[in-house]
Amino acid sequence: MSPLVSGLLVLLALLALLGIGTPIAFALGFVSIAALIIVDGPGSLSILGESFFGGLANFGLVSIPMFILMGAAVASSPAGKDLYEALDRWLNRVPGGLVLSNLGACSIFSALSGSSPATCAAIGKMGIPEMTKRGYPNEIAAGSIAAGGTLGILIPPSITMIVYGIATETSIGRLFLAGLLPGVMLTILFMVWTVYDCRRRGIGLSEVTRRYSMAERFAALPRILPFLAIIVAILFVLYGGVATPSEASGVGALFCIILAIVIYRMWSVSKVTDMFRDTLKESVMIMMIIGASELFSFTLSSMFITQSIAEWIAALDVNRWVLMGLINVFLLFAGFFLPPVAVILMTAPILLPIILQAGFDPYWFAVVLTINMEIGLITPPVGLNLYVINGIAPQITLGEILRGSIPYVLCMVVGIVLLCLFPQIATGLPELIMGRAI
Repeated sequence: MSPLVSGLLVLLALLALLGIGTPIAFALGFVSIAALIIVDGPGSLSILGESFFGGLANFGLVSIPMFILMGAAVASSPAGKDLYEALDRWLNRVPGGLVLSNLGACSIFSALSGSSPATCAAIGKMGIPEMTKRGYPNEIAAGSIAAGGTLGILIPPSITMIVYGIATETSIGRLFLAGLLPGVMLTILFMVWTVYDCRRRGIGLSEVTRRYSMAERFAALPRILPFLAIIVAILFVLYGGVATPSEASGVGALFCIILAIVIYRMWSVSKVTDMFRDTLKESVMIMMIIGASELFSFTLSSMFITQSIAEWIAALDVNRWVLMGLINVFLLFAGFFLPPVAVILMTAPILLPIILQAGFDPYWFAVVLTINMEIGLITPPVGLNLYVINGIAPQITLGEILRGSIPYVLCMVVGIVLLCLFPQIATGLPELIMGRAI
């Protein structure tokens, strides 16, 4: 049996397990073990433990639970509420300003939390009821929050960028820089569409007559600026070579916990315990996926599936942009069914040699890959953000949420096209601050 046929059978088996609801880590592990036993016999089981834990024996992985803890500290505090209210007061005189406030709050909160579902939940709990109360249609109210929440996996510090850096052995600091301007670009695209759509429908125009004094506009800033300062400090020490991602994330998590406790008087032991409980649950889930993905990658490599796929794609006599288009379609399809971390761990090691051979920048590709994953977060059948929004606003149907999200999906497609036309959007800032990658 050829490696490509074997790879197809492995993929079908994996999709079948995922289709019946098997957790991703267990599906990857079961398929890997079964394939190794069939190909190499029971003796291959002796290396399972080494392969699994070898995927976790990376000091860089320490930054993942630390950034998750930092996000949990922010998400458990009223910081999202203060951020939302502050932006609403500054943007209320723009047509559709309340939606812009939600998008802005999503982009900033996602940088603080690094989690798309947490961003949707935190901003959506306040933003959706307020928008519907002021007459915004359900589609706009829910779709804008679902789309804004996706920015959490692109704007640094991003968990998915850390995972990509570890999987491909690329610089995490450079990846953070590469995602910064594209994240701002997507936020602007979302806002431009929102202003146009609200003007076209005549929505939110009554808010323009409402005025806030400068004192009211500055009132909430002292509570949220310290958290934003932590983000700036983390980026500074990373790009300045002062600290590693693991060190920066640990200090950032500590200061976020202290600020959440002091500023919002979260003296209850149970609230602090909840922070660590949520961090532990999400961290263990991601670590299990990482370990199982390492085992899955070892299985594909030992069966020469990875090498055969790479050789087959490299042998295609097509323009490199046609190749990139095919890769984008593949990533979109994968993002429809799998969460970003799983897709990155399963595909990045295979695709990186291919895109390097085609002459594409690996950091630029990381941004394109991540935007594809963002699209997957708001498209069925998985569409995690859709279900998060439906959970916090059950009166809004999944159909309405999806219809409201579609224009923002198109904005992301426009973002990918702009990155292809102007790759400097992703590569310019890293090269300016850190020099050209070797």
